[in-house]
Amino acid sequence: MTDRAMAVVRAGALTTVQDEGRPGHAHLGVPHSGALDLPAARLANRLVGNPTAAAVLETTLDGCAVRPRCEVTVAVVGAPCRVTVDGRPVAWGASVRVPAGALLDLGPALCGVRSYAAFAGGVAVEPVLGSRSTDLLSGLGPAPLADGAVLPLGTVSTVHARVDVAPQPGPPRELVLRVSLGPRADWFTAASLRTLTTRAYRVASASNRIGLRTEGPPLFRASEGELPSEGMVLGAVQVPPDGRPVVFLADHPTTGGYPVVAVVRREDLPAAAQATPGTPVRFVVSSRWRAADG
Repeated sequence: MTDRAMAVVRAGALTTVQDEGRPGHAHLGVPHSGALDLPAARLANRLVGNPTAAAVLETTLDGCAVRPRCEVTVAVVGAPCRVTVDGRPVAWGASVRVPAGALLDLGPALCGVRSYAAFAGGVAVEPVLGSRSTDLLSGLGPAPLADGAVLPLGTVSTVHARVDVAPQPGPPRELVLRVSLGPRADWFTAASLRTLTTRAYRVASASNRIGLRTEGPPLFRASEGELPSEGMVLGAVQVPPDGRPVVFLADHPTTGGYPVVAVVRREDLPAAAQATPGTPVRFVVSSRWRAADG
């Protein structure tokens, strides 16, 4: 019987298992989680013939290396990187057959932050609350990859249809985030609201799966009081005491006490997953928007 699994040879700085997340549990204090660049994860799955909700590997900056114990079709998308099989370069952004026992190596991101590797059959770790995603805030789901770990692969149930070209956007040179002001915009001065929507910010190096932190001009409050903790949604722009906006991403807390000055459109969040430290950020008020689910 074929051993449908893969061994982790090089875990990288932060490689996690991710799928479409576990929405609907915010009332229990459980974040949405899931792939930060969800379109890239779904594309990787389509390239190997998986349902788009199958679990993939999400790498951060320096890639990872695994050794499948069975022959498997793999696709790597998201942040461009060098992909090799037993040292031989293979295609990025396309499906590749990896023989049993061969070393699949995803190199450092050439641009962007996060690469996604899909395996035919999906990464079949045990689901928690309906998702296989690693949640760094709550600790739910599998632990981040470690050298020597073994991950199961699911059974291939469909015939793989090859795709020759898979166009996808490159990492942003400038991150433009369309926002709706509120619900706590009245906690900030009019001058600060103009600052948010007219001045340039930069992605801070302290950004992670919980939130994209920014560097730039601080926002000043019109009210010096304190808020009781209230619900937070994906894309909320929270302003901590230092005045620098933080955009909540997939592993964000479900409640918080700092005021939320705006909410980012869901469609703009995947680009935030690929924005490297130092990338310029602009917040643009949009009259047409849809807040992401918490």
